Parts: sequence; C-alpha cells; structure tokens
Amino acid sequence: MSDQSTSGSWSEILAPRYASVTLILCIGVAFLAFNAFLASISLPTAVQEMGGVALISWALTLFLVFAIVGGSGAALLKIRLGARTALLLSAGIFLAGTLIAATATSMPIVLVGRALQGLGEGTVSAICFALIPELFPSRLVPKVFGMQAMIWATAAFGGPAIAGLLTELVSWRAAFLVSVPLVLVFAVMVLFVVPSGRQQTSQTTSFPGLRLLAIGLGIMLVALAGLAAPWSAAGLLLGAALMLSGAVWLDGRSRDRLMPPDAFRPISVVGTGLWMTLLINIAGAGSAVYLVLVVQQMWGYGPTLAGAIAATLAVAWSASAIIVANVRQKETRKALIRLGPALITAGLIFVMAGLQLDQLAIVLLGQLVIGSGFGTCNGYLNLTMMEAASDEERDRTSALMPTTQSAGNAIGAALAGLAANSAGLATASSVADIKLAIIPVYLLGAGMAALALLAAWRTVRLIQPQDINSRFAAH
Repeated sequence: MSDQSTSGSWSEILAPRYASVTLILCIGVAFLAFNAFLASISLPTAVQEMGGVALISWALTLFLVFAIVGGSGAALLKIRLGARTALLLSAGIFLAGTLIAATATSMPIVLVGRALQGLGEGTVSAICFALIPELFPSRLVPKVFGMQAMIWATAAFGGPAIAGLLTELVSWRAAFLVSVPLVLVFAVMVLFVVPSGRQQTSQTTSFPGLRLLAIGLGIMLVALAGLAAPWSAAGLLLGAALMLSGAVWLDGRSRDRLMPPDAFRPISVVGTGLWMTLLINIAGAGSAVYLVLVVQQMWGYGPTLAGAIAATLAVAWSASAIIVANVRQKETRKALIRLGPALITAGLIFVMAGLQLDQLAIVLLGQLVIGSGFGTCNGYLNLTMMEAASDEERDRTSALMPTTQSAGNAIGAALAGLAANSAGLATASSVADIKLAIIPVYLLGAGMAALALLAAWRTVRLIQPQDINSRFAAH
C-alpha cells in the first residue's frame, strides 16, 4: 500500500459521508471535556448553598470511578446490544445523572447524579473510541483524534468561562443543565446515523460483576490514597494494584472478556501500547493537579491567569495533533510515538525548573512541550493499537483506550498527592517550602514519562508491517 493511500484531507472528515459521524464522536468527547469544567466550577457554589463541603472531592472521585467501570464494560455492552442501543442507553444514564445533580437538594444526591454521569460518560466515550476504526478508514483516524484534541482545547478555555457565567448570572444548576441539549442532540444523531446491528452469538453472556467490582474498588482505593497520610496511602495503592491486577487476571480467564487477551502484557503492540497510554497519563496528572494551585500560592496569580497557564497545555496538544495528522510515512509515525514521551519528560523538567527559578516563560515553555508530547504521539499510538488488534478484539482494544487514560489520570493524581504530602506541601508556609515540596511531584512525573518512553520503544519494535499499514483502510 502506498503512503498516499494512508493520507486523507481534513475536508474529508467534514464531507457529507463522514460529517455526521465526526459530529457524533466530537459530541461524545465534549461530554467529558466540558462536563469536567462545568462541574469543577459550579460545585463550590452548590456546596455554599446546600452544605456538605466535606463531600465535594467525592463529586470528582465517584464520577471517575464509575466512568472507568463504565468504560471497562463498554465493549461487551456494544457487542451484546449493538452500538446504537448501547450509546442511547449510556446517554440516557448520563442524562438521568445530569438531571439528578441539577435538581438535587443535598450533596449526597449530587453525588448520586455524578456517579450516574460518570457511568454514562465512561461508556459513551469508550464506545465512541470503538466506533472510530469501524466508521472511518485508517487514513482519517489521525484527523479524528486531531479533531477531538481541538474539542479538549476549546473546553479548556471555554468550559470555565461558560460555567462561571452560568453560575454567577443564573445558578450552579444551570451549569449542569447546559449538558441536556448536548445529550439530546447526540441521542437523535445516534438514532439516525449509528448502525443498529449487533454481533450474533449463540452463547449467553454472563454479567462481569466481580471484575467490574474489582476495577471499581481498585480505582476507589487509588482515589482514597490521594487523600490519605503517606503510609496509609502506600497501603491503599498496594491494595489498588492487587485489585486491578486481579481484575485483569480474572478477565483473561473469562469467556466473556472485557479486555483484549494481551492487555498490559508486554508481548504485543496492544499490551505495551496500553502501558504507554497508562504511563503518560500518570506522568501528566501531577502537574495538572498542582500547577494552578502552586502558581497562585507562589506568585499570587488569580484563578483566571493561573488557569490560562494550565490551559496552554491543551492548546499545544491540539495544535500538535493537527500538525502531525497529515504524516504519511510509517517510519515517521513510529518516530512520533517515541517522541511523545520524550517531550513529556522534558516538558515536566522545564515546568519544575521554571517554578524553582520563578520564570513564567520557562513554565509556559514546559507546558507547550508537554502538550506537544501528548499531541504528537496520542493519535498514532491509538491508531497503531487499533490496527494491531485482531478483528475480534478491536472493539475491546479501542474501548479500553479512554478507560486506560482515565485510570492513568486517577493513579497519577493519587501518586502526586502522596509525593506532595510526603514532602510537606499541605503544610508549607513559605515560597521556599512550596518550591521544595513540589519537586517530588515533577520528578515522579518525569520518571513515569521516562518509563513510558521505554514502553514506546518496545511498542514500535513490535509493530508488524501490516499493523502500520491499515488492515481496514479500504473502508
């Protein structure tokens, strides 16, 4: 297959043949992107109105836990119900959660709504990923990921502004309800565009309750570790590792698997690619959690300016994803997969250096380098795993990608919290103390990114010629 055949134009994903599918996938990503900002901005006001400040962190924790559980079961749900029914069901769960949260009279009810939102969103996101290789030819997949990166960049800047205006001018409830028309448009488009067929099988499917419970409990322990004292956190993280490893082990021995059989096994492109996905998201999570807080404390910046500094990462991610989306040569694509974690490693070191030297320009440079690292490698890593998976396992592989990203963010936030708390960030009383306490967070992130680089080299070495040249290009 020629290199030309592996390239497509941006206009093609917006042409009549693919426009509606592109829009569906973008809305699916927008659920997660905008909802994250809408909730984080509006919930503090909700707490002031209803009380329950001690529960506010659980609004994110439960959303994340249930999103990962939903994403884990998404491939099996798609196989059994078909993509259309599975998406409509998941969107309905998200809508129910949104309405419950928006009309809540107490924080416990808000938490119920957030859990349902997470379950619905996690499933929608995973199924949308699984639909990419099914509905698009290989040459357009990098551009689909580039379009999704643009959604994230838009949400990074527009999400807080929209949520802030709605919360101040109308109500915190309006910030939740703004998702309702988005969900309804998504459901109508799914009804008319997404195929309804499901895979035929004579076997009955057993509900993977034990595995989903193990995954949920494992991520819950990770989340608790981020709030616990150092020694307790270490024990919780060990318990989480055992739970999640047990879930993968059980799944490999189940007839109705949630994951591909080589998930996280370093013997295949899919196995090492998932490790790379997990590690780069662990690497970036610490800075995402602490950068806004630290620049406010150290330099006296307001929330808007501090948030803009953080958002430069999303802009660089989007811009770099668009720039590399036209790469045709397979060797260049392999190089981009390796380049991503290297840039993330360097970017984290730059941000740490900028904080230590009180140099905003170096911090911004680091943010741009980190974002470029994610943008250059993410699309081609995902494409490579999709193409390396067998036809029977492609749904499971594709659906596991966003779930692994979410798990990486959760684990990374907990590890960063453990590093920061151990270094005394929570009790730091001077700028010098803050500078000293933040160093372990960035060293941890850079170390994880370096491990991701090793996984990237291993992934590229395992790529077979038929993997990099699409087996589903003639779509």
